[in-house]
Amino acid sequence: METIKPKSAFNNNSNSNHKSRLARTFQKVINLRAATKIASSNGIGICVTSQHKFPQGDSTPDHKLSSNADKHGGDSRVKQKAVLEALVAKVFASVTSIKAAYAELQMAQHPYNSDAIQAADQAVVEELRALSELKRKFLKKELDLSPQVTLMLAEIQEQQSLMRTYEITIKKLESDVEEKDSGIASLHEQLEGCTAFNKSMEKKLNASGPLSMFDNIQFTTLNPSHFVQVLHCTLRSVRSFVKMMIKEMELAKWDLDAAAKTIEPGAVFAKQSHRCFVFESFVCKTMLDGFNSHDFGLTNDSASKKLDQEQYFNKFKNLKSANPKSFLVQNPNSCFALFTRTKYLNLVHAKMECSFFGNLNQRKMVTSGGFPDTAFFTAFAEMARRFWLLHCLGFSLHEQVSVFQVRKDSRFSEVYMENVSEESLFSSEINDANVDIRVSFTVVPGFKIGKTVIQSQVYLSPVITPPVSR
Repeated sequence: METIKPKSAFNNNSNSNHKSRLARTFQKVINLRAATKIASSNGIGICVTSQHKFPQGDSTPDHKLSSNADKHGGDSRVKQKAVLEALVAKVFASVTSIKAAYAELQMAQHPYNSDAIQAADQAVVEELRALSELKRKFLKKELDLSPQVTLMLAEIQEQQSLMRTYEITIKKLESDVEEKDSGIASLHEQLEGCTAFNKSMEKKLNASGPLSMFDNIQFTTLNPSHFVQVLHCTLRSVRSFVKMMIKEMELAKWDLDAAAKTIEPGAVFAKQSHRCFVFESFVCKTMLDGFNSHDFGLTNDSASKKLDQEQYFNKFKNLKSANPKSFLVQNPNSCFALFTRTKYLNLVHAKMECSFFGNLNQRKMVTSGGFPDTAFFTAFAEMARRFWLLHCLGFSLHEQVSVFQVRKDSRFSEVYMENVSEESLFSSEINDANVDIRVSFTVVPGFKIGKTVIQSQVYLSPVITPPVSR
């Protein structure tokens, strides 16, 4: 029987070294295949290499293979970053598209457009479905994006969505502009209607119609309320004339602030439009000057013939329904004609008339005893007629009538005064304990009829008083 002989030690060492080299070769092949498998299984071209561990018995690794693996890993990280950037860009582009579609959906509701609403709704659904599919592929690592192409398409999609959004915004603004224009046109029509109505009402109020209430009045039934009614009609004609005068000032390029300060130097206005009160004050003071006199101060009061109350009432009745211009032409030497000429020359300064009309023809005609046939003088004549009627009616009453005026800086009293504008109280300042409200100037003087007081109309201004030290 043949026996098996053991191999020599040399043979054993040689066989062992051969096995070790073979194991290392198999290990390298296995590691390389594992890296390739990972690169192909993630679906997005990412190559992830694991660290190679060499057997402890071999102290010299394969430097060339290690260098290739590091280079391969660096490229995979760059590719992974590019893919993620493309993914984020695609998500943002989809969100922008949803925003544009939602804007179209809102736009289609006003006015209602069913086709546009369905189209916008379908666009929103499609973009949401695309995002959902993108999410699914990302979670399952099935993304098949080309970074460069995806970035370019996402940029195009986002720009297109932004353009749609801008177009919708422009349409919305154009719609708003059309709506505003329509509203402005409607307001213009209302304004024209209100202006025409106001002009007709002003014409009626400035005519002799409002005094028709006295057609059937008897001398024995006169009372202070009748005087108040005529006073209100008179003040309406004052405001109408002042408006005309201010309009002429503006056409003549007057500085209205300087003109107002000339009349009331220390006046402070809560609003710029309150300057008209200064001009109303000037007209009322001029026209009521001499009111307490029996002949309105036109002649020497002591030498003039005083009429009794009923005679004044008859003069009132004769003039209340007359056309002032016709009456003046027919009665150029009457007391009313003298009153009209005198007040016109006192109220309308020569420089003012020359500035308004470029000449002094009206003034020359009035001075010579004539009466100009102009709209300005006609408005003045109507106002003068009402002041004259107020004077006649006042001296027709059974109790004595007199005019009173409030001094500047007087304290406000509700018994004797009426504030022409609540805004002149400067409500933002009166809460201060050191601010006192005083009379800045009188707009319309007050009247006393026996014991009856008709309030003076005043403009109020705040006066700051220093606090009292203790």
